[in-house]
Amino acid sequence: MAKGINKRKTEHIELCLTEQVEGVNKSTGLEGVSFIHNALPEIDFNKIDLSTNFFDKQVQTPFLVSSMTGGSSLANEINTHLAEAAEKRGWIIALGSTRALLESHAHHDSFLVRKHAPTAPLIANLGAVQLNYGYGAQECQQIVDKTGADSLVLHLNTLQEVIQDGGDLDFSQLLSKIEQVCKEVTVPVGAKEVGFGIDGAVAEKLTNAGIAYIDVAGAGGTSWSQVEKLRSRDPLRKRSAEAFNDWGIPTKDCLRSVRNVLPDIPLIASGGMKTGHDAAKAIALGADKVGFARKLLEAATISTDSVEEVMEQIEFEMKIAMFGIGAADINALKETKRIQILG
Repeated sequence: MAKGINKRKTEHIELCLTEQVEGVNKSTGLEGVSFIHNALPEIDFNKIDLSTNFFDKQVQTPFLVSSMTGGSSLANEINTHLAEAAEKRGWIIALGSTRALLESHAHHDSFLVRKHAPTAPLIANLGAVQLNYGYGAQECQQIVDKTGADSLVLHLNTLQEVIQDGGDLDFSQLLSKIEQVCKEVTVPVGAKEVGFGIDGAVAEKLTNAGIAYIDVAGAGGTSWSQVEKLRSRDPLRKRSAEAFNDWGIPTKDCLRSVRNVLPDIPLIASGGMKTGHDAAKAIALGADKVGFARKLLEAATISTDSVEEVMEQIEFEMKIAMFGIGAADINALKETKRIQILG
């Protein structure tokens, strides 16, 4: 089991780096969102402020290194570079699924990144479905304690699991178990999808159960059903995955749906984010933070400096968008009326 997890994590990284793993004919929907240019912004570009907070921690930017990987030697190198860059540039960092941390003795360092990011907000991560396979609040707390995380996020990944060879498919009665974890774990617990999106109705159920924030992880970026299709040795799963290559709720629609139902819940936009301009649109639509994953992945295989370069560009692009509408800080961006939405 443990060796299988480590091998799967390496295959996931390699496929995301080398193959076409995005959904087909599916976008974030952000191409239908545009800002209305303000020719007289009345602000100083050099004083634009991206700072915000994550619960009780101040952060320099509203950006998140989204959950990607852990549990392999390649993941160790990647997570080290991501953590060092996040620390330097003031990003939040989220770990890939930490199940392997408890089930495997190999590659623990790939999850123990606190030494590389002593002050950055750190989010540990576990598949919610594992609460039906022997995990509970005690194991979740162990993950938090081992990683030194400021938060735990439970990911929901039904389509990934059903296409994955040997996936865990019992998603029944999870809400009550999620509620128990929220009650007993000592840090805020969030919920996220993995690229198929969370809508307002599901977000409301989760927050009523005690979930402290939602990461919509909408469609428009990496499709994990397509990643698992490429890994699968099961002809039925491979063929069937093709019927779902356009599945999921676009990130734009997730944001609008959740915000309509839950105006105050802390909200992370991820899923297909490629530029700081995308991120600015997401915040104007109601997000508090914006997560980037595959955009950072290739750079993370190279060096910390390479990751920092990508991060710097994303930050610069967001500032340009804010300058273009006259928003001097993140609150002004959230409140802007200089936005048009088609559809």
